Amino acid sequence: MQQFTVPQFIDVESKIIGPITTRQFLIFLGAAIIIGISYKIFDFALFLTVAIVIFAVAGTFAFLKINGRPFHFFVLNLIQTWRRPNLRVWNHILGFVDSPDAVIVIKEEKQIPTKEVFKSSHLADLALVVDTKGRYRGGDDEQV
Repeated sequence: MQQFTVPQFIDVESKIIGPITTRQFLIFLGAAIIIGISYKIFDFALFLTVAIVIFAVAGTFAFLKINGRPFHFFVLNLIQTWRRPNLRVWNHILGFVDSPDAVIVIKEEKQIPTKEVFKSSHLADLALVVDTKGRYRGGDDEQV
């Protein structure tokens, strides 16, 4: 039988420059290009303001993690949540309806909770069934 190597640590990004990953490097490279263009376009006061904002946004997207996932996944999930309906109801009879114009009527069935009172003898029988791993069925004192 052939042996294969199983990849380990697949959720760890490869580092290219010290502790900086490829994704982080590309984010800061894009930010540096935008800051360089803004240096040529704006006067110094406006450039400084724009550069600080761009650097902060790039640092947030490069280093911040929410629930162990990079920040850009959080932003994408946030945008998808805003664009989609807030409530989805699954009904196996009707199937999946993704149209916001569709009207789904769901009948609510009122269930009256029944209060079962177990007698001590019934509980003893259940305990015996569990202890004998199902060999004792209870009630008739029959054993399988």
